[in-house]
Amino acid sequence: MGDLLAGYDRSDFVDEALDETGASLPGYERLLAALEELGRDSLTERSAQRDQLQHLRGVTFTIASDQGERERTLPLDLVPRVIAADEWSELEAGLIQRVKALNLFLADIYSERRVLADGVIPARLVLGAPEYHRPAWGIKPALGVHVHVAGLDLVRGADRGWLVLEDNLRVPSGVSYVLENREILSRVLPELYDSVAIRPVAHYPAMLLEALRACAPEGAPDPPTVVLLTAGMYNSAYFEHVLLARHMGVDLVEGGDLFVDGTTVYMRTTAGPRKVDVIYRRVDEEFLDPLAFRADSLLGVPGLVNAARAGTVSIANAVGNGVADDKAVYRYVPDLIRYYLREEPQLNQVRTLVGAEPGDHEELFDRFGELVFKPVAGSGGYGLVIGPYASRQELDGLRSIVTRNPGGWIAQELVSLSRHPTFTGSKLEPRHIDLRPFIVTGDRSRVLPGGLTRVALPKGSMVVNSSQGGGSKDTWVLRAPPEARERVSLSAVARAGRAVISDGGRAQQPLQQHQVQQPQGPAC
Repeated sequence: MGDLLAGYDRSDFVDEALDETGASLPGYERLLAALEELGRDSLTERSAQRDQLQHLRGVTFTIASDQGERERTLPLDLVPRVIAADEWSELEAGLIQRVKALNLFLADIYSERRVLADGVIPARLVLGAPEYHRPAWGIKPALGVHVHVAGLDLVRGADRGWLVLEDNLRVPSGVSYVLENREILSRVLPELYDSVAIRPVAHYPAMLLEALRACAPEGAPDPPTVVLLTAGMYNSAYFEHVLLARHMGVDLVEGGDLFVDGTTVYMRTTAGPRKVDVIYRRVDEEFLDPLAFRADSLLGVPGLVNAARAGTVSIANAVGNGVADDKAVYRYVPDLIRYYLREEPQLNQVRTLVGAEPGDHEELFDRFGELVFKPVAGSGGYGLVIGPYASRQELDGLRSIVTRNPGGWIAQELVSLSRHPTFTGSKLEPRHIDLRPFIVTGDRSRVLPGGLTRVALPKGSMVVNSSQGGGSKDTWVLRAPPEARERVSLSAVARAGRAVISDGGRAQQPLQQHQVQQPQGPAC
């Protein structure tokens, strides 16, 4: 170990970069050597450059606090995470398998419900789930795709194997930080990118646009008109909405920019109404259509669900997806893979007890202090209680809540998240991490190489959620040996994303018709 790793605490956790003796694991030798060569003073200076670039580019995220919501830059650690090429290939296959099965599950439960009739999963868990939306009944998306964009949360288990912790199939966010992390870190620490050959990520907007176009309704023009529907600048992920719309070259619209005439969706433009074929929605379902969901919503488009049912517009992700990433349904995903695909799951998941299930109820209460409790309707880490780290008072209060509403809770085995060297301002220290890869489906499914590595910044914390103050890392997927001679350069990354790197520190491209520009400054 060098100076930066002096005193590095190996403890009993799985470490991504170092083995039990403190030696670098494959893929990390050159990276850690390059960091040691830079040294503490240089890394501190590069940290300041990183912060300045994030501020100039407006890489922000909104988090809730005791003082209300506040906007901040998403912390980016200087030490990338590395995933070997062969390991990524196996992981990629498992992700595609899981999303395929979940897509078939959604198509089934909003039509024939064969899976319920065959008893693969209890009907009460599906039909009684908060996110099972009856307005979605009978909607048949183009190509049968319900899950156009999935973001699955993964962790490493004690055996270094991957575990699926959660499925996110509604409006998964975070991919903009994958793109920005690569862009910013390659500017701040170009030396690191000379040490290994990695796969690019900047082609994601092009990959997403291709998938959205492929799922346009039958009879749509070529190319179809695609828009990104946002809840507006006060949404926590608005930065991401702007970035994706700009790089895809599509209009960024709010609910008031669209209207439905009959069963056709139109966009208001200065040249008159323009028919819309595909809507990439970044608005939660309950606000999407006031005629189908919340009548007081001003964010959605009246009649949009009926237009989707008529097949004149495609909504990505489809309405009703939330039931497939319900925390109680999660327990049965391995069974869904076997049922729909006649295959064994390629990815494992965390053992889960469902409070409403008679077979789980007794064990859940017997092992109350050993398990991790999550509210079924929760997200973003809110409501999470880690039993072994909770106080007696917290556990007693939680026990009372779960006793009154067992159906609102699940409990999972405690998984010790793997740790990764993280620059804390003076040296490298271990911090817990997870991974959110993104799977995009159109006429086929593809996985963005890497994904968003989230890191729990406070020492000892296992809560990595951005909404809870977590940070992120650049995620490197190494190239396979035949490609190893092709070094990833900044210019190559820019070409892959159809961008031109300007001297002003922003990734830009020539504006196309109907293309939005990103607002300047940190307020976006």
